[in-house]
Amino acid sequence: MKKLLASTFLAAGIHALAGSAEAAECGELSIAEMNWASAGVAAHVDKFILESGYECTVRLVAGDTMPTFASMNERAQPDMAPELWVNSVRTPLNAAIKEGRLIQAARILSEGGVEGWWIPKFVADAHPEIRSVPDALKHPDLFPAPEDPSKGAIYNCPSGWNCQVSTANLYRALEAQKAGFELIDTGSAAGLDGSIANAFEKKTGWLGYYWAPTAILGKYQMVRLSFGVDHDRAEWDACSTVPDCPNPKVNSYPVSDVYTVVTKSFAERAGVAMDYVKARNWDNATVNKVLAWMDQNQGTNEDAARYFLENFQDTWTRWVSPEIAEKIKTAL
Repeated sequence: MKKLLASTFLAAGIHALAGSAEAAECGELSIAEMNWASAGVAAHVDKFILESGYECTVRLVAGDTMPTFASMNERAQPDMAPELWVNSVRTPLNAAIKEGRLIQAARILSEGGVEGWWIPKFVADAHPEIRSVPDALKHPDLFPAPEDPSKGAIYNCPSGWNCQVSTANLYRALEAQKAGFELIDTGSAAGLDGSIANAFEKKTGWLGYYWAPTAILGKYQMVRLSFGVDHDRAEWDACSTVPDCPNPKVNSYPVSDVYTVVTKSFAERAGVAMDYVKARNWDNATVNKVLAWMDQNQGTNEDAARYFLENFQDTWTRWVSPEIAEKIKTAL
């Protein structure tokens, strides 16, 4: 019996030491909590999973794309950016990866960040012939302008955003004015959201710019239309995104690559926690639903992260081992 107890205590001690070693291996890390909703929620999901599942000590720091990337690249802080839209930093990021300062981990948005022109699903269902933007432009009567219902409306991106330029150029390239459409300036993101909410409340058609993942697309079912052409990167850079380009051509919006990026120093000490960081991703439909819940309940990023962990276990349990999953569920 003494031998049995001794061996039991020894095994327990070894297990405890192993757990401590794993925790020490992960250690302390800082995660950027970016200033838009999907990235903020992702930061809190990572914090909860890394702390409760891998015994890391996590500190969240405020972040934004350009300053966070510059700080990670130059000072190796913060350790992790859960949702970095890399198109805007692709060249310096490639250099940082090649030179061994940063690691590109999971593609957190499995479909990438998407932009385009959308219509309500109830309009698409009622008019299956509308599959593209040119199709929609044949029906100005289905998308009445708010001030003059005899004309169609195309709702533009919020003022001051780069997508306001691309939408205006596409409006001209498609000769939408000749087709009977006005370009409507909603002034702000709130104004754009309000125009969609109003369309669904009144069950009237709506056509315009939007993007995903977002709370609005979690709350209202929308369909993104094709422009009928592939994305032309050269045309996009030379004209589509240039204010008042004299001769814009019809183009498609690019899909934005959205990855988790970590410093090499964290990747080297994270141990098995890096397996999670490399595996973790979600699709836009899931993020839309979480953000819609967050908006409807006036929740914080932390509230939405807990909502996701409690209600989408089939998603996040695929990112971790069964043993880690049980630890996370116990902590919820």
